Order: sequence, then C-alpha cells, then structure tokens
Amino acid sequence: MDCPRCNSADHCKAGMVQGRQRHKCKDCGYHYTVVQKSDVKSTEVRRMALEMYLEGLNYRIIGNLLQVSYGTVYQWIRKWGKQAELPRRNAPAKVVELDKLHHYIGTKKYSAGGHNLLLIDMGSDSSLMSAGVKTYTKK
Repeated sequence: MDCPRCNSADHCKAGMVQGRQRHKCKDCGYHYTVVQKSDVKSTEVRRMALEMYLEGLNYRIIGNLLQVSYGTVYQWIRKWGKQAELPRRNAPAKVVELDKLHHYIGTKKYSAGGHNLLLIDMGSDSSLMSAGVKTYTKK
C-alpha cells in the first residue's frame, strides 16, 4: 500500500495497531495503517449469514454461498446466539402442535406399540404426558 500522504511506495513495517499492520513511509516519515484486513468480512455479509441460517440453511451451504469457511459461519452464529435474549414464557403450554409428527413416527422401522410419543420437560426432567398422534382427513 502506498503512503496516503505522499504516494510513495517506499515504506517499512512499523508494528501492529488493533490487529492491523502499521507502516512507516521512508520518504516523509508518516505512519499509517491498512484500511481493512483482507480476510475480514463486512457486517452485511455476516448479517446475510445469520438470515440464511434463520431460513434453515446449514453452515456448509452458507459458507459456500458467501465464500467463507463453514467454521467461521458457525462462530458467527454461535456468537450471536450467546448475545441474543430469547423470549421466555412462564405459563405452561396447554396445547402443543407437532406438524407432520404422524408421518415421522409412522415411517420408523421399529415402534414401541402405536403412534405415541413421550414428551419430556427438559427443564425439570419430568414427563409431561404421552402424546398421541391425531390425523385429520378431508371430508
């Protein structure tokens, strides 16, 4: 990178500032840093990664589309997940709707007698109920 003051290409490295390489111009003595590291993605790219993840894409697909490693995408998502506060509901749920659960359970090779599923409250480690699958037919 040429000196922003005198446009000289004669420079040397002069340390690091906030993770960026600092340079010193040998002609005018001006210290300057590179504007942005080449491997840093913009906030727009990071936001697009989050939006794609929320739409259901996995880390590898997002990484391929945005041309970053899937590990980087994973770190971005994990960082945002730690910062986000999820809405909490104090009242217990009375009705739980599980879409297409009957299809999932019905396709299992081994079933334990019928199409029932035991729902467990992970917070208190207690069994809530045994839920049966109710199928609806068009009339």
